[in-house]
Amino acid sequence: MGSIYSEDALLRRALHFPHCPVAYPTRGNPTAMRFTRREFSKLAALSLAARLAPAAQAHKETTTRKTGYAVIGLGRIAGHFLPAVRGSANSQITGLVSGHRDKADKIAAEYGVPSSSIYNYDNFDDIVHNPAVDAVYVALPNSMHAEYTIRAAKAGKHVLCEKPMSTSVADAEAMIAACKAANVKLMIAYRCHYEPTNLKAIQLIRDGALGQVQAISSTFGGNISAGEWRLNKQLAGGGPLLDLGIYSLNACRYLTGEEPAHISAFASTIDHDGRFNNVEENLTWSMTFPSGIVASCSTSYGAWMPDHYRVYGAKGWLQVDHAFTYEGLQLRAEFSGAKIDEINPARDPSHFVAEAEHFSHCVENNLQPKSPGEEGLRDMQCMVQIYQSAGLST
Repeated sequence: MGSIYSEDALLRRALHFPHCPVAYPTRGNPTAMRFTRREFSKLAALSLAARLAPAAQAHKETTTRKTGYAVIGLGRIAGHFLPAVRGSANSQITGLVSGHRDKADKIAAEYGVPSSSIYNYDNFDDIVHNPAVDAVYVALPNSMHAEYTIRAAKAGKHVLCEKPMSTSVADAEAMIAACKAANVKLMIAYRCHYEPTNLKAIQLIRDGALGQVQAISSTFGGNISAGEWRLNKQLAGGGPLLDLGIYSLNACRYLTGEEPAHISAFASTIDHDGRFNNVEENLTWSMTFPSGIVASCSTSYGAWMPDHYRVYGAKGWLQVDHAFTYEGLQLRAEFSGAKIDEINPARDPSHFVAEAEHFSHCVENNLQPKSPGEEGLRDMQCMVQIYQSAGLST
């Protein structure tokens, strides 16, 4: 998240939340499991291997060719993706798309991108003639995701699109249809699907360590400044739900492995200072899943809420703190007499490296991404239900 769009006069400054602490000593009971960086790396690798197991055989045949990416939008989120691609094993930056040529020229020089591979938003469609660009990374405001995904697909380029996928179900469906028609791959950049701590939490649940899961709680919120583009519904599509709450929503779905059977939501605006004339300030919703699991989530643009989730099971619980930020994720758990307290020592941009490498692997080996367009569409459908239940228009 962040100020990825300050380059365009239309977009102004982007939302900034206080930086979360990232260096923590191991806390908790002295008898809790403690892990060295090497041990944690082994566990992370095992979790990731479990997640990617279906593609393991195909991976043996992976070519050494690197997938070339054109980055669309050169703001803050791109500032994480660019160095991640450079540090990856199978990806490279081969194109840039920006409304500010001077900014693009500077980044192009740093990443070895030729001037002929720099585009603006008007001549973007010329990218169809650039064989060095295999895929695009869409790092634009929410309302622009659909347009540039569809244009990229028509140009024959695979698409890695930031979340939320779009601002409407119709746009999400159009993005999927365009990519299928062009026979290109579409992946939504859900970082947590490729992050070891989240993967281990999923694996513990799937292995039955917690017993039958009964309930989940999750929050993520921040105090937004006046004048931010995210307060403009035309650009953002909504308030904190599409920006921060989507993490809690998606987490409940991947932790349970189920889709919500029922959703109930409430919204409020407490600060009548002009910031929330178009979007909600606070939103809380509950979900019931087919298994009977209940989930409660909250998001806000009026108050800081720690990004975390806690899962309660018949045999114990687990919690991930800093679950949705770029580093410092901490997994704690107690179940059947065992205790876990571990911190992922990986630093930013490791999440972006993992998602880029996964998508490139899929592109080069003709595999389905783990977070395809359909995953983003399902979140859009759930968020529409949340807004409707809260009595808000979408």
